[in-house]
Amino acid sequence: MNELKELVFRLCAAPGTPGDENAAAKVAVEELSKYGEAHMDKLGNVVAKFGKPGAKTHIMLDAHIDQIGLIVTGIDDNGFLKVDRCGGADRRVFPGSPVVIFGREVLSGIVCCTPPHLSDGSEDKVDPVDKMAVDAGLTKEEAEKLVQPGDRIVFHTVPQSLLGSRITAAGLDDRAGVASLIRCVQLLEGTELNCELTVLCSSREEVGGQGAVTGTYAVHPTHAIAVDVSFAEQPDVRPEQCSKLGAGPMIGIAPILSRAMGDRLIALAKADGMPYKLEIMGGSTGTNGDEIAVTRSGVSTSLLSIPLRYMHTPVEVIDLQDVENTARLMAEYIKEAE
Repeated sequence: MNELKELVFRLCAAPGTPGDENAAAKVAVEELSKYGEAHMDKLGNVVAKFGKPGAKTHIMLDAHIDQIGLIVTGIDDNGFLKVDRCGGADRRVFPGSPVVIFGREVLSGIVCCTPPHLSDGSEDKVDPVDKMAVDAGLTKEEAEKLVQPGDRIVFHTVPQSLLGSRITAAGLDDRAGVASLIRCVQLLEGTELNCELTVLCSSREEVGGQGAVTGTYAVHPTHAIAVDVSFAEQPDVRPEQCSKLGAGPMIGIAPILSRAMGDRLIALAKADGMPYKLEIMGGSTGTNGDEIAVTRSGVSTSLLSIPLRYMHTPVEVIDLQDVENTARLMAEYIKEAE
């Protein structure tokens, strides 16, 4: 489990906001290249090939490698950086947060916040992100030399171990999923596969899933398993909306997903004595699975989700055992493919 934790920490430590995933993608390429051919494509996806080329069954595993963050939109007269969302950033957690700015140099900053002593009594109201600013401690002239519009900003956090096999970090959505794909490849090492296998660490999921669309089109799989995160049990979240940390992968059931693949994953989990929970969705899944399933003439697609607390915050929490079990379940599905 320590090796898996180190892998997740390494992935989370590499920045990768939508459209600028290079640092995180390089980590994924390096890890996947230990077991087969891996490269980055034109849209920033990481693509790795394994198994039997040209086989009748071609399975693609997908997890998005981008994370939420901010994008610099301008610099005001006092040197404060004006920003906007880059992905589905939660505006409630930004005021007062330390951040890292990737300009001409890597800079530290703080998202500005009004002291409660100076507020007008409406401190519970949070401004839209495009009304916020970041303080890098610079004058306007200094800022203009080091930062320009389009530069990216992410939370300044250090991944931490919690008790047992639980960890906290920013970017576990969806670096935990990427880690499960890499771990699946590790589990399959030395196994002669009867199918072709492609691993896709896709870009831009947080702004529309464009990487999954183009990546799937190029790969042209017959089957796909998308891996993302979903909601773990925490205060004020209804039980039917979530699973528990350590309770295994959540197997998606939704109109867009293949019921046959879902049933097979359930059967494999039961046969292995692996914990799991069904995640029932009456419409779209809100994941890359929606785009993958309707690429080209259609792809039989299933969805596995890793339970996660405090999504889109700098303190996301997962249980590494869920990452391991997700990888194991995918490996078992791939081993029996014909």
